[in-house]
Amino acid sequence: GKAGSTRRSPAESKPIAFRPDAAQPFDDRCLSWQIDARTVSIWTVTGRLKSLTFTASADQITLLSAYRKGESDLVCRDGMWFLMATCDLPDRPVTVPDGFLGVDLGIANIATTSTGTRHCGKGLNAVRHRNRELRRRLQAKQTKSAKRLLKRRRRKEARFAANTNHVIAKQIVTEAERTGQGIALEDLQGIRDRVRLRKPQRVTLHSWSFHQLGSFIAYKAARNGVALIHIDPAYTSQQCSACGHVDKKNRPDQETFLCTSCGFAEHADVNAARNIASRGVAGWAVSHAA
Repeated sequence: GKAGSTRRSPAESKPIAFRPDAAQPFDDRCLSWQIDARTVSIWTVTGRLKSLTFTASADQITLLSAYRKGESDLVCRDGMWFLMATCDLPDRPVTVPDGFLGVDLGIANIATTSTGTRHCGKGLNAVRHRNRELRRRLQAKQTKSAKRLLKRRRRKEARFAANTNHVIAKQIVTEAERTGQGIALEDLQGIRDRVRLRKPQRVTLHSWSFHQLGSFIAYKAARNGVALIHIDPAYTSQQCSACGHVDKKNRPDQETFLCTSCGFAEHADVNAARNIASRGVAGWAVSHAA
């Protein structure tokens, strides 16, 4: 706001402060890695701390040795210290795909592929519902201890969601790589606006990071040389993957697809994933036409 305004005055009078648990960035001049010895050396305001031991998996050590580059961040979470390094991995050349593996994202199942694989259904939804109810009870208490617990719960839920998305993305990319296919993924832009759901389902939709899952699939696909294409998902849930007929009545309920034209029946998510796969093939042909 302008000088002296009701918005600017409080902001200017408030002292600049940093969170005690905020990430502390270090470049290579202030933090050096001795990867073979699994130690680091860090410059601090009281001098250099040498030979600080760190732990990492064998795969992480391999990545650090070959690809670590740039800034490292030191973070304290729940009394434990984590050192986060940036690794710049080269992408493999994209293999010309032999067809596409379609991936439909949804509520009952986070992801469903055109081969019929459904990732994380009722079990995951039960965990999400339990976390949501616990959050609601803690928010209602409005005590300091409840707020501290709520903060820890949020971080735990974020880690759970990220780990689940990593696992799903890895399984999808592995299947595509094994079968020599590319991956067709629906364009996630506006997914929360275009999907019409009942209130309980809307809460579930907004509580999951589909964009994070999409980005995990994208970078894992690039790392493994798997082709990736995004398609317009319009009417993929209403279109028959057998004959192409589009009709709202093709969906008698949430899980079932039953074509009113040819009688084809399939799980609704699998049918949508097959439509996405077909559009992936068509889109790739257009974008890579000679």
